[in-house]
Amino acid sequence: MLMDQLTDLVGGDLLEPRALLDIFLTAVLIYIVLRLIQGTRAVRLAIGATIVYAVYVVALELDLRLLSGILQTGAVVGLVALVVVFQPELRRGLDRLGRVGSWGWLGPSDAASYQRISALLAASAAKLSRRHTGALIVVERDTALGDMAETGVMMHAQLSAELLASLFAPGYPLHDGAVIVSGDEIVAAGVMLPLAQREGSMEHYGTRHRAALGATEQTDALAIVVSEESGSISLTRGGSIVRDLGEDELRQRLYGMLAPPD
Repeated sequence: MLMDQLTDLVGGDLLEPRALLDIFLTAVLIYIVLRLIQGTRAVRLAIGATIVYAVYVVALELDLRLLSGILQTGAVVGLVALVVVFQPELRRGLDRLGRVGSWGWLGPSDAASYQRISALLAASAAKLSRRHTGALIVVERDTALGDMAETGVMMHAQLSAELLASLFAPGYPLHDGAVIVSGDEIVAAGVMLPLAQREGSMEHYGTRHRAALGATEQTDALAIVVSEESGSISLTRGGSIVRDLGEDELRQRLYGMLAPPD
């Protein structure tokens, strides 16, 4: 069917306004979908689905009825399974689409937003450090952290230093878990993260540091750790850790890692 439509389009008048509109809207749809799944597990899914669809088209063209029938049946079952498996990514994408009038996510955010978020996170970490309040803040980048967020309490609250301080306050029910931040939003609190399972040097790290290393080994997220014992601030990325950071250095590192290249 798709091949017939393409053949009709190529054989027709490409300058016809309706054909141009069709091509434009299709391109926009593909671009939006790619932006939504960029850096998520759904990228591998999209590649696999494309390969399966290509096999299905070939089967139709060669009139391989058994193979095409199996693929058609599997597509129905697979669609339901994918909705269940990729529920966090789908919910996140629909939420972004539903923000009527806010289309900034289609392109890179302005530098001032990254500066403000970096400064807020650094100031919050410094304040927690002075109080020797243990904290673990995971900052989402391209890879969606929906699966991790589901292990905690979903919040979807505006990012603020006051809220972060209250979430990590000793005695608060969620203070032992991690907080996941996406942009200027606190997505979830009390999140349980996978611990790093390295050999050898792990005995030098506490649970928060091991959780930060584990989370950043599996994703491209950043993790800020405040030690309850020493008050030191650490930043992890890609499974590596930088310790004993001051507020200014942390702010500069966060901005350099969060802001897109010019």
